[in-house]
Amino acid sequence: IAVAHAIAGELLGMKMIYLECGSGSIQSVPNEMISAVKEQINVPLIVGGGIVDPKEAGEKVRFGADFIVTGNVLEKTGNASLIREFASVIHSIKPS
Repeated sequence: IAVAHAIAGELLGMKMIYLECGSGSIQSVPNEMISAVKEQINVPLIVGGGIVDPKEAGEKVRFGADFIVTGNVLEKTGNASLIREFASVIHSIKPS
């Protein structure tokens, strides 16, 4: 269903597709869903919700996310070094 919805969005003129599990979710978008959607679309893919650490954010990028949305974990900790760690991991991944 996610793949069909993303394809429909692109065909309707959407410039980006956003997959998300909801703010503060205890789980994130499954990696398999990310790669399945990414293989079928030609617009940037945004993934958010439930991403709680830099390693997980990196996985989402490796599976096809072009952008990562995370907020709750950063808002709760207020830890500037954690923000830098997220950025470092994400930017270290080479595009496929």
